[in-house]
Amino acid sequence: MLPAEAAAEKLRQDGNAYFKKEKYNAAIDAYTEAITLCPNVAVYWTNRAICHRKRNEWTRVEEDCRRAIELDHGSVKAYYLLGLSLLEKQEFSEGVKELEKALDLGRGANPELYMVDKIWESLAKAKHMKWELESVKRSWELQMLRDACETAFEVKHAIDISQIEGPIDEAVKSYSEQFAALDRVFDKAAEDDIPTEVPDYLCCRISLDILRDPVITPSGFTYERAVILEHLQKVGYFDPITREPLDPSQLISNFAIKEAVEAFLAKNGWAYG
Repeated sequence: MLPAEAAAEKLRQDGNAYFKKEKYNAAIDAYTEAITLCPNVAVYWTNRAICHRKRNEWTRVEEDCRRAIELDHGSVKAYYLLGLSLLEKQEFSEGVKELEKALDLGRGANPELYMVDKIWESLAKAKHMKWELESVKRSWELQMLRDACETAFEVKHAIDISQIEGPIDEAVKSYSEQFAALDRVFDKAAEDDIPTEVPDYLCCRISLDILRDPVITPSGFTYERAVILEHLQKVGYFDPITREPLDPSQLISNFAIKEAVEAFLAKNGWAYG
């Protein structure tokens, strides 16, 4: 190891020590000195970004994470923190994209990595917030259109009635039926934004939460990967439903259910909440 690299690594360790003591300014100074000595080491940038996050300096978090990603396209932490910084700027679509990259990288590197759950929680929260904003906008636009249609319909009905000579019973009946049909059309259009229930087959048989990383056992039951792995480690090496012996090596990703979950969430953003 070259003298500059050794010094930079010592500064990183100092920064880590300061961080654990919540001395974020001192940690930032140490990481900055390490970056000065070795600017092409991604972890120095992500470590400093974490400190900036603690200080709610989101612009600096974004800057450091973008630099870290330039140096290491596989940095889970960099994509994760970049996603969080973009969410703070209300850039939900871009923030979601970066969090999805972090989640894919985290699962690929180590499905049991503790960060995977943290990333998923942030991603779910972001997608739910995005859905809420879009839902409010859609509801407002739909209501405006509904009001305009009803007003136009009432005006037309009044004109039609005024031109009828004699009984108007049939015209009134027709108007009522058409108005009811109009209501059904708009009610149907609003259905996708009304929370219902997640289908059972899309939920983990243990936690009952919607599946994120589903795996199937030899017995044919599907569980959330992290949940079934925890069961195997803490309870015993057996399928919790069939009680048949089960080893982690026997778990197989259930891509069909994963695709079904993704399709369901894409249409029902409320389910992220």
